[in-house]
Amino acid sequence: MPFVPYARTPVRRTLQVAGDVSLVLWVWLWVALGRAVHERTLALADPGRRLEAGAGDVAGSLAEAGRTASGVPFVGDELARPISAAGSAAGAMAEAGRRQVEVVTDLAWLLGVVVAVVPVLVVMVVWLPLRIRFTRRASAAQRLVDADADLSLFALRALTNQPMHRLARVSDDPVRAWREQDPDVVRRLAVLELADAGLRPPAPATVRA
Repeated sequence: MPFVPYARTPVRRTLQVAGDVSLVLWVWLWVALGRAVHERTLALADPGRRLEAGAGDVAGSLAEAGRTASGVPFVGDELARPISAAGSAAGAMAEAGRRQVEVVTDLAWLLGVVVAVVPVLVVMVVWLPLRIRFTRRASAAQRLVDADADLSLFALRALTNQPMHRLARVSDDPVRAWREQDPDVVRRLAVLELADAGLRPPAPATVRA
């Protein structure tokens, strides 16, 4: 079965290509914005990182000082107690900084994904079904054209699908002309239907009587 991703008529094919290129640019734009939002939000975690690093260093130093003070004869425990308490407080501050970094990192990923994905999904919900529908319809119609199908089939579909004002431009009585198999009217009706499918009719020489 032929695969027809784009129309065979120049104007419609140009519009489809332009639409697909616009979609790619749209996706690139929002992905870039999503990355920018992620990086900007992630920068908010810098104070937490500094707090975690600084308080962690202080906590380590105080813990070492507490161990040293505990070795002082007679008063070691008394000296070590406030130092150890200060070290615990510094450790709590370091833990708070670490949690802040985790929260900001998770938020940065969430905002980045939402900014990048939501606008793309909104467009894809509209664009993808239209492209799939066109490709299936055009591929099926092209298969009939390639098989040298009688244009009367497409003419009949035109009588069913085309608006009245377009049919009136083909013939004053297109239904009777189709029933009588007027070759000119049948072909003109078929051209209308094939154009809607993005296809060109076969050359007149290849059309069966």
